[in-house]
Amino acid sequence: MEPNYRNPKRYNTSKYPIRQPLILAWLIALLSRIVLIGKDYTVEKINMEGIKPPYMLLSNHMYFIDFEIAAMGTFPHRVNNVVSVDGYYRRPWLMELIGCICKRKFVNDLHLVRAINKVLKRGDILCMYPEARYTPIGTTAYLPPSLGKLIKMNNVPVVVNIHHGNHLHTPFWNFRKPRKVPMYMTMTCILRPEEIAKLTAEEINLRLQEAFRYDEYAYQKERGIRITEEYRAEGLHKVLYQCPSCGKEFCMNSVGAELFCEACGKRWLLTEEGSLRALSGETEFSHVPDWFAWERENVIREVLEGTYRFEDEVDVYSMPRCWKFEYLGGAHITHDPEAGFVLSGHYRGKDWRIQRLPGGMNSLHVEYDYCYLRPEDCFDISTENDSFYCYPTKKNVITKLGFAVEAAHQLHQAKIAEQKAARRRLAQENG
Repeated sequence: MEPNYRNPKRYNTSKYPIRQPLILAWLIALLSRIVLIGKDYTVEKINMEGIKPPYMLLSNHMYFIDFEIAAMGTFPHRVNNVVSVDGYYRRPWLMELIGCICKRKFVNDLHLVRAINKVLKRGDILCMYPEARYTPIGTTAYLPPSLGKLIKMNNVPVVVNIHHGNHLHTPFWNFRKPRKVPMYMTMTCILRPEEIAKLTAEEINLRLQEAFRYDEYAYQKERGIRITEEYRAEGLHKVLYQCPSCGKEFCMNSVGAELFCEACGKRWLLTEEGSLRALSGETEFSHVPDWFAWERENVIREVLEGTYRFEDEVDVYSMPRCWKFEYLGGAHITHDPEAGFVLSGHYRGKDWRIQRLPGGMNSLHVEYDYCYLRPEDCFDISTENDSFYCYPTKKNVITKLGFAVEAAHQLHQAKIAEQKAARRRLAQENG
């Protein structure tokens, strides 16, 4: 049951992208160069000899500045970017003009596959961010296994952009206070058509996983980058939400260069070199991503043991069209590994309800301090023709919720694989 909108019309995400006018490719490069004035950035091309469009450009994602630096690497060629629907907010005409492909996050979309094929057949660059979100902690996120099949289907060169320093410069959890950090992008051709023809989709996925290995905090230490800003830890508690000392969740906070637990009082310093150091007692995790990985493992354990469940009252804004958000008021939400998300509310005299099952949702779109709506943390659940931005009542829960969505999806996939294997064994036994 969908919300009872006054105007039931939705934005048409199944439009095919236009071919980007060549003059706009030059204009985008010019504007990007202007935006990057005063910033220290380097673009290095590796194994790119002889590589010309069409090709697929896959990039990691740290913040909006990724687009400007990527434009320096692809100039002077035309590029069609896959862009989330909220990137069209109040400017769909502009996004259409520059040839973007609209996508609602973590929704299976056959039109996207056709649009990608159309761009490549025209002889242009198709750019997409397969992790489909800004990195929360400067390390690799989930890569969908469908990428290998997509690459096999199109059989064009595959180039991978890996941005370094962008997360350190503008961390997702505190994007309003940039730091003075040099940025460095490698643009590497990892697959050519003759290689793709010989590899299976699974082998291609392994090649991608290797190419997408990155760790911003390890990179900071290797390069000897010092972040001296006194506010360098502010917001870090949004991703490091569980105290490793007392084990309590959602009691972490941060101020200046320190991270602390409001339950037990323990404090850690984020040093200028990017390490964590406990101000008293044991330093449980000196490497920031290790703390994040520990939290993820805890959530996976809860999902496997059947003890995980989330329930809350949320404020909901939806985005059926691109010109404004619809405020739907309060709603009730639950999430568990069996039913997935169930979100229900009442709007303009009628009840509405949506459900997203674990099998169809491999990750969750989360936003810290969301700039388009209220400057608070929220998460987005999308359907084929709508997106629901939910502001939870509970404090600092969205990072754990993201872990749980991924764990529930992977558990679902494992069950399906086990069922298929059991059917094959049974078929073999029956001759």
